[in-house]
Amino acid sequence: MQTPVRAHRKLDRVSACGSPSRSDDGAAAIALRTGALPPAAPPIDQAGRVQGPDILQTFPLPPRARERAAALARAGRGPEDWRWLAAALALYLEPRLNSGPGPLVVGIGGGQGAGKSTLARLLVEALCALGRRAATASIDDFYLTRAGRLALAASVHPLLATRGVPGTHDLALLQTTLDALAREGTVRLPRFDKGADDRSPSAAWPEVEAPLEVFVLEGWCLGAQAAPAARLREPINALEAEEDRDGAWRRYVNAALAGPYAELWQRVDFWVFLAVPDLAAVRRWRAEQEQALPPPQRMGDAALARFIAHYQRITEQMLGRWARADSPADLLVTLDESHRAVALQLRAAH
Repeated sequence: MQTPVRAHRKLDRVSACGSPSRSDDGAAAIALRTGALPPAAPPIDQAGRVQGPDILQTFPLPPRARERAAALARAGRGPEDWRWLAAALALYLEPRLNSGPGPLVVGIGGGQGAGKSTLARLLVEALCALGRRAATASIDDFYLTRAGRLALAASVHPLLATRGVPGTHDLALLQTTLDALAREGTVRLPRFDKGADDRSPSAAWPEVEAPLEVFVLEGWCLGAQAAPAARLREPINALEAEEDRDGAWRRYVNAALAGPYAELWQRVDFWVFLAVPDLAAVRRWRAEQEQALPPPQRMGDAALARFIAHYQRITEQMLGRWARADSPADLLVTLDESHRAVALQLRAAH
């Protein structure tokens, strides 16, 4: 009998071929639908969950690739059905590799606690098992330094001292890193220490050997677009009403999305979106993640609610665009309240 996926802990934000990783407990359950090829109805167990091997029905893989994906999934570590999803996706992406000047960039977006880092890690492990050069990192590791955010807080708006929203990342560093991953040599991938709320010393950054064939970038705001100015006028929560009364903070964030973030999104070749049920699920899963931290680093209920309020507008905006039948995602995975994936939609190759 399979068990539901528990909240995914962020154990390793950066992983690559040959790097050590630790697996999460639990298993996801996935009911399938596809925009690429109509799958046969997958068998359902008594708990209403789809068995892992039937995930392969979603992907238009030839028989030999299906066999390889099954072998990878059975040999991997981590939640069973996420292993099958990662293995199938790795085989699905393999024919696209080495078709451009740099690595194939896979972007994984979704609300906090959705399982982005888990899927990214398993995908890289599957690609490495295929003999491909791959690595993953979180956009979280490209936050501006604490000093940089405090400077923004002083010059633009106090809310920019809090990491997370667009405008608080060092996109120049991220773009430079992407460029370096396309050239031969050793590349250091930044790390951000959330306990210290600052970038880790460069000596602590993991190294990968470039050029890579695949780079998986994950983050909660990946793919977010700027909103029309009219939608920014009214606050949507107490944080905006009390601490951004004139809308300067949300206009700055929106302008960042319209500029440097939109430019970064152009470098993503394949989009995966993990659709959370709603913001209440994000709050609950984020609180569960908080409990995995050392007690001195944990936020209390009030602090956590204020922290998540920074993310509310864009999280809800992204759900309105990405979690639909006409989603721009190449692969859309819909999660339920129990943190199980209940639908998988693959867009036809383009």
